[in-house]
Amino acid sequence: MKAVYLEDINKPFTVIEKEKPAAGPGEVLVQVKAAALNRRDVWIQKGKYFIKEYPAILGSDCAGVVAELGAGVDRSWLNQEVLVDPSSDWGDNPRAHSAKYKILGMPENGAFAEYVKVPATSLHQKPLHLSFEEAAALPLAGVTAYRALFTKCELQAGEKVLVTGAGGGVALLAIQFALAAGAEVWVTSGSEEKIGLAQGLGAAGGINYKSENWGKELKAQTGGFDVIIDSAAGEGFVQLVKLAKSGGRIGMYGGTTGMIGQLNPAEIFWKQLSIYGSTMGTAQDFANMMQLVQEKEVRPVVDIVYPLHEAEQAMRYMEAGKQFGKIVLKVQ
Repeated sequence: MKAVYLEDINKPFTVIEKEKPAAGPGEVLVQVKAAALNRRDVWIQKGKYFIKEYPAILGSDCAGVVAELGAGVDRSWLNQEVLVDPSSDWGDNPRAHSAKYKILGMPENGAFAEYVKVPATSLHQKPLHLSFEEAAALPLAGVTAYRALFTKCELQAGEKVLVTGAGGGVALLAIQFALAAGAEVWVTSGSEEKIGLAQGLGAAGGINYKSENWGKELKAQTGGFDVIIDSAAGEGFVQLVKLAKSGGRIGMYGGTTGMIGQLNPAEIFWKQLSIYGSTMGTAQDFANMMQLVQEKEVRPVVDIVYPLHEAEQAMRYMEAGKQFGKIVLKVQ
């Protein structure tokens, strides 16, 4: 089979021929039709991920067709169109994952290949309203957005939500999920074009975080937010605390702009704020996310599709941060 190969830290991705894996007991082999990139893949290439096991075949997100069943797997899965929950070994505590928790694509071989081996328990039927490319864009970003919004921040219909960094895969699905749940959604972005595109999805409005006094201006426009979903942290997080209403909840799933600046603790305790760290999600989070996608017919936003052999170009496009939606590799 063809597979995208990462030889070592800071090496380019290349396509090689590799032996097709075989499904063991409780496992299936999925013929990958499409696989989506995540920021995680760029971090691994640059050696900034906490696991460093090279050479590697990356890729956490995929959709395809079940091509082979291992012993003990229900025969009805054969030839089914599926997408894969990239998490395994979360553990027994739904509040936090175990030390054995893994994400597909490091340390085990991932989905940037014509075939990938996964536990049968990770399979979900591909929603009929989604293409393979759209379905591949859903798993990691979808479960991350769902857990932050609903499991952690307990979003309710009619509440006002701010999603930072509109354009990234998780942020866009957070916007779509919040809208599907009946919330009013606002966004931030460093691009006026992306704010406009987010409004095209249904966002009520947005503000450019590069503008002076953006926090005060947004507070004046909206009156503040019940729920804030953030991936940036950094100095801007101080503004998010100010933008949160009393009793507000802030869910953070990333820290792309670095360490958080000077916070006034009185603003946190006097407003009774809750700040939640969140990443990925449990099998139940994933199942709940899939139910929402099915019922509301949510379509993940796909920015661009590259052929498998252009994986390195796709990574550099992701690193540039210009995308609005997911970057997908068409495999077969």
